[in-house]
Amino acid sequence: MLKLKVLDELGKPYNIFTDYVESGAIDQFVKVMQQEDVVKGALMPDVHSGYVMPIGGVVATKGTIYPAFVGYDIGCGVSAVQIGLSKQELEERAGEIADVIRQVVPVGFNVHHHNFNPESLSRRVGRPPECIRDLVDSHLNQVATLGGGNHFIEIGYDERDNTWLSIHSGSRGLGHTVASRFMDASGGEGVCPIGVDTQLGRDYIGSLNYCLAWALYNREKMMRNICEALKVVFYDSTMVNRNHNHAEEKDGLWIHRKGATHAEKDMLGIIPSNMRDGVFLVRGLGNDDSLCSSSHGAGRVMSRSKAKKTYTLEEFRSSMGDMKLDGMTVDEKRIDESPMAYKDINEVMENQKELIEVIHHIKPIVNVKG
Repeated sequence: MLKLKVLDELGKPYNIFTDYVESGAIDQFVKVMQQEDVVKGALMPDVHSGYVMPIGGVVATKGTIYPAFVGYDIGCGVSAVQIGLSKQELEERAGEIADVIRQVVPVGFNVHHHNFNPESLSRRVGRPPECIRDLVDSHLNQVATLGGGNHFIEIGYDERDNTWLSIHSGSRGLGHTVASRFMDASGGEGVCPIGVDTQLGRDYIGSLNYCLAWALYNREKMMRNICEALKVVFYDSTMVNRNHNHAEEKDGLWIHRKGATHAEKDMLGIIPSNMRDGVFLVRGLGNDDSLCSSSHGAGRVMSRSKAKKTYTLEEFRSSMGDMKLDGMTVDEKRIDESPMAYKDINEVMENQKELIEVIHHIKPIVNVKG
């Protein structure tokens, strides 16, 4: 594992788990570490520039919480579960299965044509804090929807040919609106802390936790809807559900993870790579040097706009190797999701061998993009 240990100018420790970080991401992280209440931090091997704090950044604060350090897609993460579908059937029906998924799950900006039952949501997620109840009610039609960008629904197989359904998604418009509301209330969208013992702080923490639960349930509901539509078994005992945009209190500090997977000792997590190289089911090693965190994916090497200007559809298709593409979302609109736009996942995983261990590598056959 590659690790660079650093002390900033104020003597605060942080660790970098890669040998290259783009200058924009370093500049963002230095500014974050300079905040008086930030006490330590780490950069994961998939780090790249984000908004205010780099994606792949983890920091611990004392007495404060930063909505901008969590980001807009509160609770974004990945879920995976084994399903009763053989590898052979998956290969033979890939295109049909992808079509069924698109019929069952709205993707991109699409939503359901009906509102989800608020009482059913409350039974699974809990009651929303009063300060965001209006927002929850206005986003009921987004429950069990995927969203866009790098969000995906993927079905693949592991080294034992067990078939897994994986979903990468978050809290949709609800999380974005909650984040915007509290960023504004804290003084703007920049590096603005909220005291955890203030009413605003308590309101944000309650809203954050609600959005985390909403996002986890959102993924599970999509998975169950897909399995019901495909008429396949959903093996509950195998389900793993882990987010990578959140903040949590630990030992008197608030740990903020923005594009970083929680990796306490023996905690199961999921690290996706790209449409070609699949998903890694991992177990955390509880490494304090990373604030018990790991990467949340491969990490981008270029922006979405640059990728679309750099690569052609034919290059995108070619980058997928010899994979059958009838179950894959490989089209002009998703060139920015080409494997070439991401870091080498093998290098990323090598750089975090002391943070996590790989349990399964799930190789994709079907991938539906948002």
